[in-house]
Amino acid sequence: MATGQEPMTPPQQPGEAPPSPEQPQQPQVKAAAQAAALDELQDRWRRALADLDNLRKRHAKELERERGEERARTAAAWLPVLDNLERALAHAESDPSSVLKGVEAVRDQAVEVLRGLGYPRYEETGVPFDPTRHEVVGVIDDPGAESNTVAQIVSPGYGADGKQLRPAYVVVSKRQE
Repeated sequence: MATGQEPMTPPQQPGEAPPSPEQPQQPQVKAAAQAAALDELQDRWRRALADLDNLRKRHAKELERERGEERARTAAAWLPVLDNLERALAHAESDPSSVLKGVEAVRDQAVEVLRGLGYPRYEETGVPFDPTRHEVVGVIDDPGAESNTVAQIVSPGYGADGKQLRPAYVVVSKRQE
């Protein structure tokens, strides 16, 4: 019989190595290694989240800076137009015909600024109605025109190639048949 101080071991099978005193500790070592690996993965995950948050903040700041620079470029492009309008108003009392020519020149300058920003002006008549470029504000019966063509421009459109600032407001011809 065993004394109360020796641990009981199961009977040994033939060819089996005797149990070592370290075997009961292996599950603890494995659990500790898994806990360390889990801690490392959690640390890497937290760092990745922090990096992502920093990237978002940096991107938001850069986007706001880019927007500000673009607003400044656009406003700077309009300053000469504003200057010329003020000059025309200052000479309004002197010679009305020269003021009219000045205002026309300022309009042409404004159209050029829009073209330079990527929004050329279009105001052609006699072309087929295109719902992506035109907005109908009226319909007329015009026996001399093709049906469903632009007969009159109320307000010109600006833009091209899918970048449209505003469609042209048009009157479309319809033939009564």
